[in-house]
Amino acid sequence: MSRNKKEILFVDGYNVINAWPELKKLCSISLETARNKLIEIMSEYQAYTGVKVIIVFDAHLVKGSLGSKETISNVEVVYTKAHETADHYIEKTLDSIGKRKRVRVATSDWTEQQIVLGRGGIRISARELKAEVDSMKRRIKRKTEKKTIKEENQLGNFIDKDTLKKLEKLRRNE
Repeated sequence: MSRNKKEILFVDGYNVINAWPELKKLCSISLETARNKLIEIMSEYQAYTGVKVIIVFDAHLVKGSLGSKETISNVEVVYTKAHETADHYIEKTLDSIGKRKRVRVATSDWTEQQIVLGRGGIRISARELKAEVDSMKRRIKRKTEKKTIKEENQLGNFIDKDTLKKLEKLRRNE
């Protein structure tokens, strides 16, 4: 995983929600809950990898939508304006970035993947992104478990307080 601050990952929000079983299930209950869960997952991903994440949600069918951008848990979240798809927003932004930064786009839309490649971006399917996220979560879990085991194996956890005080006095040469 790159820790390059110049790397950007665009996530086609609804495409990913519909491709990940747990998010699709949440979506059947509440679209807002599914969006928030995706934002939470991608915030953790961004914090761990150092890759800037921009999640784009279609609002092209929402009459009168002017579009919006906000930062939620350090992730940029974009809602497109009326008559603008997430794909179009990503393409337009990819064009403006040019070749200055490494840009990946997470979508399982084959046509969009081809457009992204043609404009110098790197495509990643929703399934591949899921695999990256799952791998990241496993690494975090292993690190947390190792830290817990190390803390549990400290000498202070196995001896009484009086002995610990005596050892501390010896350490300080008192």
